Order: sequence, then C-alpha cells, then structure tokens
Amino acid sequence: MGIKKFPPISSARSRRDSTVASCCWLGPQPTSRLVKWRICSDNFSKDDFPKPCNIKDHILLTTNAVPSVFPEPPKATDSSSYSFPIHPFQSQQAAQTRSICERCGTKGNINTFFSRTKRFCSTSCSRSYSSNSKKSSLLARLQGRPPSKKALILGVGKPLVGKTPRTAPDGTLQSGFDWGAYLDKETSLAASVSCFRHAPLCVQWDDIAVGMKLEVANTNAVLPSKVYWIVSVIQLAGYKALLRYEGFEHDSSHDFWCSLATGDLNSIGWCAMSSKLLVPPQDVQLKIPDWKEYLMKKLVGAHTLPVDFYIKLAESSKCNFKPGMRVEVVDPRHISRTRVAVVDQVIGGRLRLLYEDLSDAPPNTVVDFWCHMRSPLLHPIGWSSRVGHAVKVPGKIPELPFDPQPRTVFMEGGFFEVGMKMEAIDPLNLGNICVATIHKILLDGYLMVGIDGAEPVNDADHFCYHASSHAILPTGFCEKNNIPLTVPRGYDPDTFVWEDYLQEKQAVCAPARLFNTDYFGHGFSPNMKLEAVDLIEPRLVCVATVRRYVGRLLLIHFDGWEDEFDQWVDHQSADIYPVGWCELSGYSLQAPPSPGGPGKTGVGNNIQIRDNQNHQSLSFYYSVFYVYICVSGLESITYPFSCDMFHLHVFVISFH
Repeated sequence: MGIKKFPPISSARSRRDSTVASCCWLGPQPTSRLVKWRICSDNFSKDDFPKPCNIKDHILLTTNAVPSVFPEPPKATDSSSYSFPIHPFQSQQAAQTRSICERCGTKGNINTFFSRTKRFCSTSCSRSYSSNSKKSSLLARLQGRPPSKKALILGVGKPLVGKTPRTAPDGTLQSGFDWGAYLDKETSLAASVSCFRHAPLCVQWDDIAVGMKLEVANTNAVLPSKVYWIVSVIQLAGYKALLRYEGFEHDSSHDFWCSLATGDLNSIGWCAMSSKLLVPPQDVQLKIPDWKEYLMKKLVGAHTLPVDFYIKLAESSKCNFKPGMRVEVVDPRHISRTRVAVVDQVIGGRLRLLYEDLSDAPPNTVVDFWCHMRSPLLHPIGWSSRVGHAVKVPGKIPELPFDPQPRTVFMEGGFFEVGMKMEAIDPLNLGNICVATIHKILLDGYLMVGIDGAEPVNDADHFCYHASSHAILPTGFCEKNNIPLTVPRGYDPDTFVWEDYLQEKQAVCAPARLFNTDYFGHGFSPNMKLEAVDLIEPRLVCVATVRRYVGRLLLIHFDGWEDEFDQWVDHQSADIYPVGWCELSGYSLQAPPSPGGPGKTGVGNNIQIRDNQNHQSLSFYYSVFYVYICVSGLESITYPFSCDMFHLHVFVISFH
C-alpha cells in the first residue's frame, strides 16, 4: 500500500493560490485589520504518519505534525487595487463565444470570464481551482461530490430527490408532508432506519447517531452568496434529523428538520475541500468571543458523515426490476389464483404492475397493483405451475430469470396437513385474526388457507401462504396474547373454546412447532411513527403509528383513522418504511385527514372498497477505520474514511 503522490503545480500563480483552501468570516470588522487565515493544501505529508501505515488500525498523525498556516493579506475595498489583463479588440463573433467555468461549471460569455486563458467565471474559482487541483482526484474518489441536486441512482436519469412537486401513483401532483412539524406536534419518536431490513442504508444506519457534526447551508446569515455553518444532530427520526447550529447551545428556537438523504448535508471538512465559506449565524456572531477555540472544543472527538455516505445510499437503493418485465401476482378478482402482470413503473423498490388480459373481469376491476419487489405476493413466471397454484394465463409466456428471496422453515417430524386448524390474518381484513383451515398443500412449502365461516365460491377466498409466513399462527395465539379472535359465523367470541370447536369439527390443530413465531427482537416500540402501505389499497403509503407489537407482529394504525382500519404486519415486512422514505424515493405520502374535514384522502379511500367487497375481493458493508487528526496540539477529531484511502490532506479552518 503506497502513498499516492500528486503531481506538483508548476506555475507561480498556482503555487501562490495553492495556499487558499477555505476561510471563515467572523462578522463585520475593519478592513485594514482583517486577516483571513488559510490552510496550505500540503498540510500533512507522508512523513507525518507513523510507519508502517496499517489500514486495519487507527491512523494517527505523529506528535509533532502541525499544519502549515499562511496569512493572506486583506483585500482593499478600492477597485483600483485589482488589476485585470487587458486583451486586444475581439471580433463580434468571438465576443459572443460562450465558455464553461472549469471550477464550478457555470456557462457564460467568454469576455466576462477571468484569467488569461478565460477558463474561470470569477477570481474565486480561479484561485480555488489551483488550490484544489492536487486533491481533486482524492475528493472525487472519496467524496464523489454529494449528490444534492444532480446525483443519479442506477443510471436511470432521475434525481435522488426531486425539488419539484411529486407525482402520485394516480398521476396527481402532491405537496410534501412536513414530518418535522408533525413529530413536534405529536411529541412522538420515529422508528430507526435500522429497524427496516429492506430500507436503503439499513445496515449502515447504526453509525448515524445523535451528536454528529455536519456542515449545512446557513440560513441565518445576511450575505449575497450561499454560506455554510456547522450543525449538531439533536434528534433522529427515520431519515430525518433535527439540527441545531453551533453557537446556539441550548437555544432551540432556530432548530430545523432536514433529511439526511437529500444531499444537503455534508461531512466536516467538505467546505474546506470545496472552498465554501463557513460563516456563523447572524444571531450568535457576537456571543462567542473566540470562534476558533469554541469550534475546536466542539469538534474534538465528534463524529461526522462518511465521505461516501451518498454513494452507499445509491448502491443500497438498487432494484433489479425494470419496466416491461412479466411476473405472476395475486388475481384481484380471485385471490386464490395468480395472474400475469407487467411491470409498468418502479419507485423506490415498489412496483406498479399492470394485469394482462382482464377480459374476463368486470368493468370496475382494478387494472393495476402495487407491491414491493420483496413482497410474498410476487412470483416469477412459471411459479404457479411449479408449485401447483391456480393461475390465469393469457397465453404462452416465456419464463424469465428471477432471483426470489429464500423463505424456508425447518420442521422435524411432519408437516402441515389438509384439514388442520390454525389462526390466520384475514387477507381481506388485515386487522382481524381469524379461525382458519388448511385446504390444500402445494409444493415448496406453500399452503392454501381459508377463513372458517366465509362462503367462498369455487374456493375463491382461499389464500396462499408459505409455511414460514408470519400470517399463519398456532391455535391459542390470540388468547395467549390478549388479541380478539374473529370466530366463524354462529359462534360467540366470548364463549369460543378451541378444544370444543376441534371436537365439533372432528379436526386437529396444526402443531405449534410448525409455525414461524420465533422472535429475536426488533427496534419497534408502541407509538413509534413510520410510513406504511395500506395493504387493502396498496398504492397508498400513509402516515402511521405502531399501536402494539406481539412477538414479530406489529399492529399498524393509520393516523387520523378509526381502529377498524388497523393492520397486522410482520416486523420484517417490506410494506413499512422509515419516516422520510417517501421523500427519499419520490413517492407520494398520504397525510392524516383533517378532523371532520371533507374529501379525506389516504386510508379513507378504502372505506367504500371494504364495505363493497365484504371479503370478496453492520457497521458499513465496507471496512471503516477512523483517522485521528491532531491539529496544533489539540485532542483528536474522529472522522470516518473508507479503507481505500492511501493519502490524506487535512483542511482545517483557522480563525483570526
């Protein structure tokens, strides 16, 4: 592992400008006495690091390593002190030639550009270009310039988070829901991203914690240009973070919510490497006498975002499904069979499927279906024939490659049998757990289960569950966990006894050891907020709350709606998401309805549907180590870097 060396900058102008990395403005001061301290781009060389440099251990600067600091003379306010090169007269055609700034990418008339070569749009770009030329390749490899506006996911050509109003699955424009104000109003916590195994950055999220230091745009400054300041993470709520500018201490009046996944937040040092100004908020500029000492005390030992945080976010958001692929999914008319559908749209791993050949369905039958790519309702072409499940096929369709999630259950001494009784979540009323019976055993561990007391036509209400499904439960589960059991028609739930019912039906219950009720813990707690799919109207993702949990099951309550619309889901379900997932994915989030307000949206769309149907229809993946930066005899500042970094330039702001 050698130290990567960067080519020297030969020109005198480049050597002079290489001392410019970043500056901090400390408020109005006399121009004649203002000195901006700059940090040389060659602060630390390979000689400042212990030898050998083992990437598995913490990399420390040697004891005597001190950054080189150069004072920059103050700029005079008199415009005569500036000298610009005078160029000979140019033709009108040359004058209209447009150029692109090599530093910031700004397009404009070449005559308005600076430097003899007309390569930059301003003097600041010209200077910062030379100071950053040595570290440009390092920055591109490690940081990749956080994708705040232009970063693309999976090469599809869509921004990570759109700045324009989002389009709902039904084509209507939706305004954003303010999670921050809602959480403050409800005084509720939100489930952590690490609780959702299918969510982007789930595995890495344990490294995101309260107290982290970040750099973000300073909205509390009155300046013509965009400036930045350091913030602390006060609270985490899913992908959302409550931030506070350094200097406000315990004053929460200027706290604000921001999504960690939008690209607007940067790790400490980003401003220095990007030549951005760090300016204290206007309201606290005069309260802190020595900003240098204050910031160093705050930054020592603090954690910050990894420089490739947004790269990992894009990688974890990948989806293998593409529009035009064919799959088998549950039939909206007969839930006991599947039907061929075509992937029409993919948003954040959620698929909009269009059913093929609905000529046999009534005119009012829905033509599309939304589900997550990891949904147990989704199968590859040919799955139904392979396991013995009924399927409505419009014609011969070639089998496509498919990589299903492994869903196995290990059993000893037998398996489920036809006629066995159990308790199961009603697939058409997901808030009810009912008495159920196994009607058919399919291959690969799949079962056809029917709700006792229903009146199916040609077994149309039988539903397919895998033996490992969370939705099938042993007899007595509801009684043991104080959950109301929905009994068959003609039976009183207050006097229903499983032993008597089994004797009456001359049936046996399925052994408890066959069910997947193992519970190894999760991070969900009652009253936690999240975003959840209304599984009866699966195109809707709504603001929701964890009402209670029983083992691996969560009872999801949709905010603003009655308890009768609650739904039981598994804690590993792909139909629940962290707070801020819709904003991250560009999906429409259904806000809670106004109390008594007309035109309710969200879960309320299901009232008529349900009444009419009446039961008819790690640490990071990559290795991480910490670099402890010793600056002028200070303590250590914890900063995460990816392990492919061989050479480090440290940029620290110094204050006069």
